[in-house]
Amino acid sequence: MPLVLVVSTVMIGMIMAIIDSTIVNVALDKMAGNLGASIDEIAWVATGYILSNVVVMPLNGWLTAVLGRRNFYAASIAIFTLASFLCGTANNVWLLVFYRIVQGIGGGALLPTAQAILFESFPRERRGQGMAMFGLAAMVGPALGPLLGGYLVQNYSWPLIFYINIPLGILGFLMTLAFIKDPEYIAKPERGADWFALTCMVVGISSLQYVLERGEHDDWFNSPLIISLTVLSVAGLVLFIYRELRDKHPFVDLSVFRSKAFALGNVIGIVTGFGLFGLNLVLPLFTQIVLGFDAWQTGLVLLPGAIATAISMPIAGNLVSRIDAGYWDIFWPRALSGFALGFIFVPLSTVQLWEIPQMKLANATGISTLLRQLGGSLGIAILTTLLVWKQKYTFADLTAAVTQSHYAVHALVQGAAKQSDAVRQLYQMLTENVNLISFNFLFRLSAIVFYASIPFAWLMPKVRPGGRPAVAAAQ
Repeated sequence: MPLVLVVSTVMIGMIMAIIDSTIVNVALDKMAGNLGASIDEIAWVATGYILSNVVVMPLNGWLTAVLGRRNFYAASIAIFTLASFLCGTANNVWLLVFYRIVQGIGGGALLPTAQAILFESFPRERRGQGMAMFGLAAMVGPALGPLLGGYLVQNYSWPLIFYINIPLGILGFLMTLAFIKDPEYIAKPERGADWFALTCMVVGISSLQYVLERGEHDDWFNSPLIISLTVLSVAGLVLFIYRELRDKHPFVDLSVFRSKAFALGNVIGIVTGFGLFGLNLVLPLFTQIVLGFDAWQTGLVLLPGAIATAISMPIAGNLVSRIDAGYWDIFWPRALSGFALGFIFVPLSTVQLWEIPQMKLANATGISTLLRQLGGSLGIAILTTLLVWKQKYTFADLTAAVTQSHYAVHALVQGAAKQSDAVRQLYQMLTENVNLISFNFLFRLSAIVFYASIPFAWLMPKVRPGGRPAVAAAQ
């Protein structure tokens, strides 16, 4: 089967799933007004999708073995496409949330399955190019989602952000049946699912994701629900890991973490998710709150970074097949932001999966995608919490200096026609400065987090074309 047909088929599913994870963010206000929902209620349109996403991701290997790769990928696209149509027809918020949960079940499988297909479809010496194709969608998609969503919502109506998936989904489904084949090494599981372990995993991961998504909104551990779900997530995940490690035939094979490259790659992947998802939330907030941009203008702000990443991905894909993929390939891109995302993701994904046996590849990509998603959720949770804290702290700090004796305040009051006008102007100035200081704090903190991951990059093995990884420390 021509490689270009396989790549094209896989890219359709990936692009739909990734763009749809962010495209609704700029449409939430319009949805709330149209459906008569509160802000808290409409937020579940985004939260429900992510919750079902993360539950499916670690099951990728087991479901691939049960259904076969082609049938599993085709079914995922079919579920995603049908749910997209239903989302566009929803006439109340909770029906829309339900359809988004169904859509997330389909979308959660598309990304890790696509990564496994691309990695094994390319010859060993060209796997960097395969990861460049994967990274192109994984890194550029989150930036293009708000741009596309902003345009459609501003010029048309919000259901269109779901309806645009339908022709792509039908095409992707038919191409999957025609061009995606089941590898010979994929075999049916030797026994059925461990339902106790499965229940523990679903409860643990969904509870953790809820805490990360809604913790700041619910005032973290001042909320009994957040406390209960935190305990539930820890208990569920501990029991799940304990059960899987003792099982001779686990449905989520955690033995892939014995690969040093895979384990360290996931640490860096979590940090990358932190930056990608966290900053993709903070930057739009900065442009809209501080700079006063609308949804379309905000999308245009994100576009240059997406274009730069799209340019760097193919370059990195070719370089990784010619030179060692190790510390310096990841160190320098950390300092270059947008353009460097391609040089981070391609060597990282290539080295991370290099040692994984083919029969465990779908399992490994499911786990790594989940951890990258959780890293993103962690980034969003931390940055939004710190934003609120920094705004309160900075506002209190700045207002303490605002007295009648201050020359600037005195001049403002004297120059205003009314005292109320002076107070209004002063409050606006304070708010603008508070927001600017707070967002700058988040940008600097994100940079520190990225630099803190550099020691893990140092420990990553080096990969040479056609060879096996060699530990960098031994070189």
